[in-house]
Amino acid sequence: MMASYSGRGIHGQTVEAIAAMVFGGEFREGDSLDVTALQERLGVSSTALREAMKVLTAKGLIGARPKLGTYVRPRADWNLLDGDVIRWKFAGRPDPGFLRDLHELRSIVEPSVARLAALRRTPEQLDALRQALDAMAAATDPVAADLDFHRALLAAAGNELLVRMEVVMGAGLAERDRLVHGSSSGGDPVPSHLAVLEAIGAADPDAAEAAMRSLLDKAWRDVDELL
Repeated sequence: MMASYSGRGIHGQTVEAIAAMVFGGEFREGDSLDVTALQERLGVSSTALREAMKVLTAKGLIGARPKLGTYVRPRADWNLLDGDVIRWKFAGRPDPGFLRDLHELRSIVEPSVARLAALRRTPEQLDALRQALDAMAAATDPVAADLDFHRALLAAAGNELLVRMEVVMGAGLAERDRLVHGSSSGGDPVPSHLAVLEAIGAADPDAAEAAMRSLLDKAWRDVDELL
């Protein structure tokens, strides 16, 4: 699961508040941060603020320079493969460039993942895919069901490193799904996912890869219409 600091007491709320200032444009790349003013504004202890800064530093958002103090690091330094950073990017208005980058990443990775899953999936992994699709069809929580399907797909590929891609793809997919499912755009996601599942179930790697490419094409059309 992706890390999320929201709701984790004062420490988490402080991380979220400062991140919102950065991603909301209040603080821009290179801007200095007045730590004392931030502490007073947020009404937190110096310890809570210091710990929040450590988190944001680890994610590449905040840095410190001798004699110049704390500042917002260049975007090129931000850890865009971090689940929280992806979530914060989506917190404002949709970023077409980032959505395109996410789609391109998925288009590179997921067709090959589907191919591997068709060759390597276990009965238990196939059942996990079916359960996720059943939940998607029930439409009680399509975002969670979609995430479960793609997580199960990564696991079924049988590659430990690919499973780690869930951190970035899972976070990006969750926010992309919330955009699409929260609008009138996007049709029924079940048929395209069912085609992937059936190909994997039939142990047909070519069909699984083709079905995933078709699914991703539809996913991008949904986003493109929304934008």
